[in-house]
Amino acid sequence: MTVTPPFRDPLAPGKPLIPRQDWDRAPWNRWTFQHIREMLPTARVWRGAGPASVLPADPQDIDAIAFEADGRQGTIAGFLAESFTDGLLVLHGGKVVAERYLNGMAPHTLHLSQSVAKSVVGTVAGILIGRGLIDPAAPLTHYLPELEATAYRGATVQHVLDMTSGVVFDETYTALDSHMALLDAASGWKDRQSPDWPLHVWDLILSLKDLECPHGASFRYRSIETDVLSFVLQRAAATPLAELVSRELWAPMGAEEDACFTVDAAGYALGDGGFNATLRDYARFALLHLRGGEIDGRRIVPADWIAGTRFKADPALFDGIYQDVLPAGAYHNQFWIEDTARGAYMARGVFGQLIYIDPAADFAAVILSSWPEFVSTARTRTALAAVRAIRRQLAG
Repeated sequence: MTVTPPFRDPLAPGKPLIPRQDWDRAPWNRWTFQHIREMLPTARVWRGAGPASVLPADPQDIDAIAFEADGRQGTIAGFLAESFTDGLLVLHGGKVVAERYLNGMAPHTLHLSQSVAKSVVGTVAGILIGRGLIDPAAPLTHYLPELEATAYRGATVQHVLDMTSGVVFDETYTALDSHMALLDAASGWKDRQSPDWPLHVWDLILSLKDLECPHGASFRYRSIETDVLSFVLQRAAATPLAELVSRELWAPMGAEEDACFTVDAAGYALGDGGFNATLRDYARFALLHLRGGEIDGRRIVPADWIAGTRFKADPALFDGIYQDVLPAGAYHNQFWIEDTARGAYMARGVFGQLIYIDPAADFAAVILSSWPEFVSTARTRTALAAVRAIRRQLAG
């Protein structure tokens, strides 16, 4: 469904027609995901003063590439027409072989990435770990002693990197009383529904007192873990998150445009899902990973950290509903691992955000979307089938 901006009532100038509590839901997200700075307060992620890193082009026609998902036949052209895609960019051999903009998106448009932000934060963690500023084996309380009074007592930095703490956090997106609803309000994305609700994200973290299993026992997707990690990074580097991402990642990799994070009432940049950037800059992030942490000959991320992300995840901790999409998968260092043998890995976000990275094929794909659903197993499997079909066509 296409919704045409500006969502304004001509009889009441300035009155928003986008519901405050539903701005990220269909059909509004078809517009809002490309206009976050008009919806929420944000913090700039400066691109730096240097030139943008080169993205050479080698255009190829991918529209007729066929694939099958869940017994249904499709083509890339059909996928783009039916999947609520806003942008698609494909890299092979370090070159842009396909770049598509839909639903009003343009090359300069910043698009909300949702939980792709987690992998951006995870990559910055890898940089600081490589520098010796953070020890992943250290307890969280070494950096954040305030967590001694929470269920994170005894958990390590690596536990939150891998989302294997045992802390109770209800990720249900549509429940009005889940921890995720509290996080939406604490982050400033939605209104607080009670004076007892947390005022900001740090307030919510300090309220988490219950364990569901021992730390390190299993993977459970908890968005708040990335925020805990973000506070570790900020404390260790004595730098706010948006500035830290700019200094350590965005500027060094040669981003073409500034990015931004949404911020909460305390000014915290939302590490778990508030990052916005252009399609081509998400592609530069993918290329940095394809090149083992280098771009244009500059070492930015330690090669051993990227190799460890790809090959050292523990599939034994990854089970249940997560295997519906990734039956041979795992999760490590804030990335989804497609297959620990091949080492292809992904950044993923709700409503259809995907960065797929396969160094073995020198291939990556970025898909930015505005699905009507938060999550959809069928849509995710279809997107992955489409991406794999493009990979087969290009890389064999």
